Amino acid sequence: MTEYADLNTTPRILLGPGPSTVHPRVLRAMAHPLVGHLDPEFITLMNEVQELLRFVFQTDNQLTIPVSGTGSAGMEAALCNFIEPGDSVLIGVNGYFGERLCDMAGRYGAEVRRVERPWGEVFTLDDIENVLREKPARLVALVHAETSTGALQPMEGMADVVHRYGGLLVIDCVTSLGGVPVTVDAWDIDIAYSGTQKCLSCPPGLAPLTVGPRALEVLHGRKTKVANWYLDLTMIEKYWGSERTYHHTAPISANYALREALRLVYEEGLEARFARHGVNAELLWEGLEALGLELCVPLDHRLPSLTTVWIPEGLDEGAIRRHLLREYNVEIAGGLGAFKGRVWRIGLMGYSSRRENVRLLLAALEHCLS
Repeated sequence: MTEYADLNTTPRILLGPGPSTVHPRVLRAMAHPLVGHLDPEFITLMNEVQELLRFVFQTDNQLTIPVSGTGSAGMEAALCNFIEPGDSVLIGVNGYFGERLCDMAGRYGAEVRRVERPWGEVFTLDDIENVLREKPARLVALVHAETSTGALQPMEGMADVVHRYGGLLVIDCVTSLGGVPVTVDAWDIDIAYSGTQKCLSCPPGLAPLTVGPRALEVLHGRKTKVANWYLDLTMIEKYWGSERTYHHTAPISANYALREALRLVYEEGLEARFARHGVNAELLWEGLEALGLELCVPLDHRLPSLTTVWIPEGLDEGAIRRHLLREYNVEIAGGLGAFKGRVWRIGLMGYSSRRENVRLLLAALEHCLS
């Protein structure tokens, strides 16, 4: 008879593109006993999670919830609920996750149009307006923080352009929420989604989502049913709203974890948290350049929570990553898509964004490269 040992995973220092290291308080929260998903105590927790998510998204949107699923479920919920067959959808593609948005939107019958920039670059207001002037779109989707490149998309004024042509603006905040400002109301964003495993330093499994009044009007005025039953917000909003109508069994422990992770953000304060991510990123950037490494993204739109580094020619990048993991217990990641084999991706997100982690990684890289 086969014997299986007790689970005993190595406590890695996670400095890749996600998941980030989970705060010990969040791990402890997950160990709390389960209650039912309609238990009065869990209903109270749901209310608190929504309040804290509004705080982090900086919004008053009533429909602000954690979708039961990973960040990709949030992406799909942000599309399937607002697309009907034949709708024109414009998607900004400047990295791997812009491509994923195109794939998802096409599966819901959208007429997908692409506006493209080279990987690592960002879009201007004119880039989007010039395309919409030719033909408006029901929905425009942009990646605020592109995890594959480390580019941070400026959002000021973007919603004005999209709304001028009658569309809704969707933004992907998976690698930005809780690490850099995401000001949903100030930017007038219609739909924003994220993931818990990045700058919130929570285990993967939930996808924070917020939906504004324009998007709610579109949702409630659909001519056809939402094509995805599990992610249909017309039903899910009744579970998270005052009715508490059963839709699915929420992941109880994951919501425990999210509440504690959001409580940590609240205690630290958004401005202090953003400053911490910025200071540690600058320390990393300066250290990498001192090692003779070249950063992919220009400083004016570089993402503090995720840095991409060009791999020196002739270097076995996989061997370096394996050595970092084996000898220093540090995880960083390689590239995706067009950047595969060409870059390293280094994450300083949430609880992982700590000065001692930066110092360790720089020292380890210096040893590896020498």
